[in-house]
Amino acid sequence: MMTKDLVGIKDLSKEDIQQVLGTASSFKDVLKRDIKKVPALRGKTVVNLFYEPSTRTKTSFELAEKRLSTDVLNFSVSTSSVVKGETLYDTVKTIEAYGVDFIVIRHFSSGAPHFIARNVDASVINAGDGINEHPTQALLDAFSIIEKKGTLDGLKIAIIGDIYHSRVAKSNIYLLSKFDTTIRLLGPPTLIPEVGDYGVEVFYDMDKGLRDIDVVMMLRIQMERQGKGFFPSTREYFKYWGMDMKRLNLVGKDTIVMHPGPMNRGIEIASDVVDSSQSVVLDQVTNGIAVRMAVMYLLSGQGKNG
Repeated sequence: MMTKDLVGIKDLSKEDIQQVLGTASSFKDVLKRDIKKVPALRGKTVVNLFYEPSTRTKTSFELAEKRLSTDVLNFSVSTSSVVKGETLYDTVKTIEAYGVDFIVIRHFSSGAPHFIARNVDASVINAGDGINEHPTQALLDAFSIIEKKGTLDGLKIAIIGDIYHSRVAKSNIYLLSKFDTTIRLLGPPTLIPEVGDYGVEVFYDMDKGLRDIDVVMMLRIQMERQGKGFFPSTREYFKYWGMDMKRLNLVGKDTIVMHPGPMNRGIEIASDVVDSSQSVVLDQVTNGIAVRMAVMYLLSGQGKNG
């Protein structure tokens, strides 16, 4: 298992991933109890250091931390010395001096968690870095798929939309390629990058790419990371690349639909698809707590003999 940090899926083995998912399953059972708290990490301190806005990830981490009985400090960048020009290095070294055990970091610069991990003794967990990776999202996505499908092996999974700017897509490709899955990337050519040696299939035709698919993974159009010219308009994008009920009926009743959030309803996914019985969007939210509990538990060394 990971010895100190979780900064990317690329660094994990298939066995590492299976250990996280197995541990998460145990914590999912804890979350079903009347008292949803365990003393596993009592006495440990976590700092949530978010340089970018977040609702789901930040809330999920904070709930996971509290379910494990840690002491939690949410670091507000907007009211800190960062606005006075303090460097990332000095910020994290100051935090480390408080004797913290975990630093959960979201940063707009790709590679920031890796830099921090090399410079602190605390365990560092990447909560999203630029357009690089979002490892816990990929882990919770895998957990959610297995929960519905029983396995990852043998599945055909379509990742659709703004793949170029998506750290979620990259982490999912790294994870799914370690299993016997067929990965399809669907989207306009301007939003699909070079895919390297991961054996993915690329489709520029949505309806062709959706044939025989078991899992549809929609991505948010990241307007804040894009310049102009990636596609003519949001209306045209939805026409060609949006997931609506017509396309949901095309893939069949056993196909599940996922989205990491936040969603742009009516741009990449229709509201009636989000609210359909095939949507597992809310399951992903719930499962994120269990998966993040598992990651912190294992990074603390608790799972070494388990």
